[in-house]
Parts: sequence; C-alpha cells; structure tokens
Amino acid sequence: MPTSIITTDDLREFKMELLDDIKNLLAKQSKGRLKKYLKSSEVMDLLQVSPGTLQNLRINGTLPYTKVGGIIYYDAEEIQNVMEANRVHHGLNS
Repeated sequence: MPTSIITTDDLREFKMELLDDIKNLLAKQSKGRLKKYLKSSEVMDLLQVSPGTLQNLRINGTLPYTKVGGIIYYDAEEIQNVMEANRVHHGLNS
C-alpha cells in the first residue's frame, strides 16, 4: 500500500471543507423550523394578534410563557400545540 504525505495545507483544506459541510447540514436542518423560544413581538407577528390580545392569551392561561429579566418568551412547540388543540372542524360529517 503506497504511503502519502499529508501536509498542513492538506489538513487546512480538509478542515475548511468539513466546516462548509457542517454549515450546509445545519442550514438545511433549520429551514422551515421556528426557533425554540420566541419573544412577544415574534409571537404577535406569527399569530397576527395585537399586544392586548397576546396579553389576554397569557392572562387567561391559553398561551404558556416564561419571563426572564422582564422579557417574556414563548415555547414555539407549545404555541403549535395550542393552535392544534383549538382547531375548529366544520364539515359534512360534523
């Protein structure tokens, strides 16, 4: 089996290719997904609601939230669960 000499330039090139591949994989994985935690402004945009409506959803317990240092965060998965739980089905078989 013939031996090959690996130079530092070869290693540097391999590192750059590997980093590019990892970045591409992470970009593909994150496409179409929401962030784990959303701020109030992001939730208002997502749900197309006013600040008052969002506050009412918090107060009446519809949307669970976490408050850290005066900033309110919402778990994107919990928002999706609330949306699915409140889905209204109208149809012929209802």
